[in-house]
Amino acid sequence: MKGEVLLSVENLKKYFELGKGNTLKAVNGISFDIYKGETFGLVGESGCGKSTAGRTIMGLYNRTDGKVLFEGRDVHAQVGKDKDQMLKNMQMIFQDPYASLNPRSTVFEIIAEPMEVHGLYQEKKALRERVYELLEDVGLNREHANRYPHEFS
Repeated sequence: MKGEVLLSVENLKKYFELGKGNTLKAVNGISFDIYKGETFGLVGESGCGKSTAGRTIMGLYNRTDGKVLFEGRDVHAQVGKDKDQMLKNMQMIFQDPYASLNPRSTVFEIIAEPMEVHGLYQEKKALRERVYELLEDVGLNREHANRYPHEFS
């Protein structure tokens, strides 16, 4: 048994109207479940719709059709503070780390920043331990926290 579903995407579609009756089907009916504790990667060729899918899943783009549930709640039905609270628990990492990550920040600073912005940890020690725990969750150790993004392959 896989456990509890964290994110469920059902027949998600995102189309862009291009005018003159033309439609770009950027995301055309994807479905998958991500379970708590599971690692998931969306891979594909450049321009195939990965980033559009991610933005639509997170509710940054309106969906054309389909359903996206995060912890059982419809992502696209959330508004205001409810949406803000949900987005605190979701994150998308884009394929180009040089465009996504600040090259002047250490891995520790990059991981800690969103937790600091959202006030998740009042004590520095608790924040530091959480960063180390997250690094260990993905197979890295504490020493990696002081490295910079370009030092990873």
